[in-house]
Amino acid sequence: MLRIGLTGSIGMGKSTMAKLFAEAGVPVNDSDAVVHDLYEGEAAPLVDAAFPGTMKDGAVDRQELARQLAGSVDGFKRLEAIVHPLVRKREAAFLERERRRGAEMVLLDIPLLFETGAETRVDVIVVVSCDPQIQRERVLARPGMTVEKFNMILARQTPDVEKRARADYVIDTGHSIEAARKRVAEILSDLKRRLASGDFLNA
Repeated sequence: MLRIGLTGSIGMGKSTMAKLFAEAGVPVNDSDAVVHDLYEGEAAPLVDAAFPGTMKDGAVDRQELARQLAGSVDGFKRLEAIVHPLVRKREAAFLERERRRGAEMVLLDIPLLFETGAETRVDVIVVVSCDPQIQRERVLARPGMTVEKFNMILARQTPDVEKRARADYVIDTGHSIEAARKRVAEILSDLKRRLASGDFLNA
């Protein structure tokens, strides 16, 4: 079973591209959705223990967590030490489930793929990218987003130019959704060709 790793910096359109892969029939494991679910359940008390006052009504208050992280030097490392093992556990369950179902390929949507060394867990990497100005406009249009917050997020992410250089495939989302859908179809067609020719013997 081929494991496709999908990643891209904030505002590049990664979530939309994951949906296009799903529409094309590829099972998708969305790390962001997993984290959201964990924040509403088993991770909430663990996060609250590390960041007191972040749990409200049994779930993580993301705004309060963001406020505490902004003023903490090692906050992100402490948070990742709590959340990442839980995310990996969910990912492993997803992979096992799809393997039993006989899936030919699956997609792992991993925002911090390069930053967390997750490239070793996938067989091929697809990077979602666009012009920096388009990215900036998209992100700053989000509710509650500020230039300072945007810059803080970018500082934690591998530069886009490096991601593109390390990718097996790149999807440019700076054009129409139709163009992006066509690119997804091209990538899947090539991957199926490569699978058939034995390029991924260990997948």
